[in-house]
Amino acid sequence: MPLEADETPFALAEALMCALDAREHETGLHSKRVACHTLVLARHFSGDAGELRQVYWGALLHDIGKIGIPDAILLKPAPLTPEEWQVMRTHPEIGHRILSGASFLAQAAELVLSHEERFDGTGYPRGLTGAAIPLWARLFAVIDTLDAITSDRPYRKGLPFDAARARIRDQSGRQFDPAAVEVFTAEETTLRAMVELKCGAAAVPDELLA
Repeated sequence: MPLEADETPFALAEALMCALDAREHETGLHSKRVACHTLVLARHFSGDAGELRQVYWGALLHDIGKIGIPDAILLKPAPLTPEEWQVMRTHPEIGHRILSGASFLAQAAELVLSHEERFDGTGYPRGLTGAAIPLWARLFAVIDTLDAITSDRPYRKGLPFDAARARIRDQSGRQFDPAAVEVFTAEETTLRAMVELKCGAAAVPDELLA
């Protein structure tokens, strides 16, 4: 049976994510988790299904630019050299180029381009500060850190939610937008439950397909 029109973009986004996951294992699970978690915060700022779809796609595909990073760097088991980090730091721009050719992913592409920016201007690739960083990327940054801290890594077990919360609150106004930290705090009960469930296998929320 052919996909419904509204389902086709989701299928494409999932396919792109799977392409990256084929190179960097765990990316898909991480990407699905941060996509559904970011929506929890985004709903505080928009109830528009079309806009929330862009948030979902952008969060899901935030690391798609890593497809363009050489395996010797992307899969290196040892710490990267400064020169290798310079290459790795190009992945937001590569991802933006991949997605910007699709008009239906325009806002998502901006999240991809900006997802490594920091509120205090020390991020990359553009060194944006404060409100110059797209809102959805500011929300995503909080969620990305939440997932990174609470998820298992080859070198350590995931830490408790409270450890992530302490880090996020400590970095309010530096790494993170205080407004994003505020809605994170407001949604702590929901996010804590989602982290416990590891919602990487969650279906696309129904309202995004409406």
